Amino acid sequence: MPMEKNIQTSRLIWRFQAGEPVRIDDPIAREQPVTLKINGEEFATLVCTPTYLEEMAIGFLVSEGLIQAYEEVKTIWIDDRQGFIHIELVRPIDRLHQHLQTKRYMGSCCGMSRQGFVFASDAKTARKVQTRDVKLNAGDCFRLMAELQENARTFQQTGGVHNAALATKDGLLLMREDVGRHNALDKLYGHCLQNGLSLHGKLVVFSGRLSAEIILKVAKIGCELVLSKSAPTDRALQIAEELDITTVGFIRNRSMNVYTVPERIELKS
Repeated sequence: MPMEKNIQTSRLIWRFQAGEPVRIDDPIAREQPVTLKINGEEFATLVCTPTYLEEMAIGFLVSEGLIQAYEEVKTIWIDDRQGFIHIELVRPIDRLHQHLQTKRYMGSCCGMSRQGFVFASDAKTARKVQTRDVKLNAGDCFRLMAELQENARTFQQTGGVHNAALATKDGLLLMREDVGRHNALDKLYGHCLQNGLSLHGKLVVFSGRLSAEIILKVAKIGCELVLSKSAPTDRALQIAEELDITTVGFIRNRSMNVYTVPERIELKS
């Protein structure tokens, strides 16, 4: 899984190790604000790793319910110098939706990445899963998480990004990294929308905490199962149960916790 250019930079720092100061060039994850301009008007500013920006914008637009499909995008182009993603849609944005969503500030910091964990668009775009076609055993969960961590090269070097992958039982299909957990998922979704990839029978493998917003993103993408090496929140698990999403967390050292809808996981003693 090749890593896109410009995902990290470096900085000359002092590192203290074994009681001694050492001057080294340390790799740092890149982060910058990017503003979406829709039909000529500023709509939202996303703080992100500046890679796969077109995918992120498409995934964001669909998951937020602003458009229903990639075909509703007439043109999209990125102004790297000014930090804008210019998007022209085939139709105007609904006035009520624009009033509810306009010029929100999306930060990348955990716990500060949304103004709340349920938005007006969530009821419109997050649907209960209608299938139970994904079946895994414990070994599959451990193997998929190990594959995610093996390919998380920017995290290995910087420790500053989250990783998300689309997968089947057999392995990872697509992986994205970003300083924002939600951005990484939007990039996955945007790639699938742009390329017409079916999400049937797919699952999400994730590095970060399973918060309510992440479960809602998984639901909007259309996956029925999410694996994470981190912990969930209580609100996330409530939403997962309501939407029939299987959540597996703390996948570490051949151990894991199955929190919701365990019927998709074959558990052996």
